[in-house]
Amino acid sequence: MSWPRVKLCDIANSQYGYTASAQDEAIGPKFLRITDIVPPFIDWDKVPYCPIDEKLNAKYALSPGDIVVARTGATTGHAKLIRSEQNSVFASYLVRFKVHDDRLESGFVGLLVESDQYKNFVNGVKGGSAQPNANAKSLGLFEFAVPPLDVQRRIVEVAITYDDLIENNRRRIALLEEAARLLYREWFVHFRFPGHEHIKIIDGAPEGWKKTKLIDLVDWIKETVKPVHFTEGDVHIGLEHIPRRSFTLADWETTEGLASQKFRFKKGDVIFGKIRPYFHKVGFAICDGLASSDAFIWRPKSPKLWPLVVCATSSDYFVAVASKTVKEGSKMPRADWSVLSQFSIPTPPSGILDDFNAQIEPITTQCASLALANHELVKARDLLLPRLMDGRIEV
Repeated sequence: MSWPRVKLCDIANSQYGYTASAQDEAIGPKFLRITDIVPPFIDWDKVPYCPIDEKLNAKYALSPGDIVVARTGATTGHAKLIRSEQNSVFASYLVRFKVHDDRLESGFVGLLVESDQYKNFVNGVKGGSAQPNANAKSLGLFEFAVPPLDVQRRIVEVAITYDDLIENNRRRIALLEEAARLLYREWFVHFRFPGHEHIKIIDGAPEGWKKTKLIDLVDWIKETVKPVHFTEGDVHIGLEHIPRRSFTLADWETTEGLASQKFRFKKGDVIFGKIRPYFHKVGFAICDGLASSDAFIWRPKSPKLWPLVVCATSSDYFVAVASKTVKEGSKMPRADWSVLSQFSIPTPPSGILDDFNAQIEPITTQCASLALANHELVKARDLLLPRLMDGRIEV
């Protein structure tokens, strides 16, 4: 099937983003950055804000159909189509493409730019330095076939069907995780567990409970794997794959092209991003694999301790302690194991811990199942869409 071909730069205008510092306080619009567009979907609830005046807001405001591409760092070429109306602007290390050609549906172009096909193109044009980068001109040289407009729209409809299923699962995971956080906070922070009315608080903990150091609950796993020992199909979780304030690690990549040593983890291990811990990147692995050396890997000393360790180390308070006690490195702050290892976690008698586990384990099991379902949906979508886009499969 022969369709005309165009370059991205010929059918879309490009623009660099706004330079500012992100902040968590809800002042100004959402401030979309590279770290927000690397996961499979943008989690707008976790995108920070930035103050900006009205004139600049109008200049950098994002609209549905806009396409943003990372232009620097290891994730150069990662891109996202803006799928919904958001009060948001985009950061300076992103390039926005805005389709202006009537022959093209912006959603169709966005799907192409999000694809591995585009990432492979960018890998061929970005710089080969330690900090890869590309400019708007080189990112716009991507060439692709243009099917008829009605075909483009049908392809977008297929993608929306997959995206809606994935988003629904993602929201279910978020609700389940919040339920687990609330339960942990109620039992282990406020000590309002079943039967608490009849138990005295002694030295800041219920009678019969212990204050246990993290080092006595987990083993710090430091099994290194050099690139020469990577195997086909190895799963790699980098810091960019760990979502903010979500303890279900649902995203990963293969080890293809990776050149630095990694830490081996097993299913169920807790992975804690130690660089800039205030990003709150911590969760449990739903499969075996390899992790960035910029993460701690913790394995509970007993399966019975697993729900407590997951909830405690992913809690806002634990992350706040990690953030306030960082070691200042030459480039960026890192969480300090000598401090975190001594973090005190209230540990209840066996019966109460069993009751807690009985409520948490079904939640984490369902989170893992939904995450794996999403991973398969993404694979199926990404396998199907290129075949629809180049006409190998009619739609």
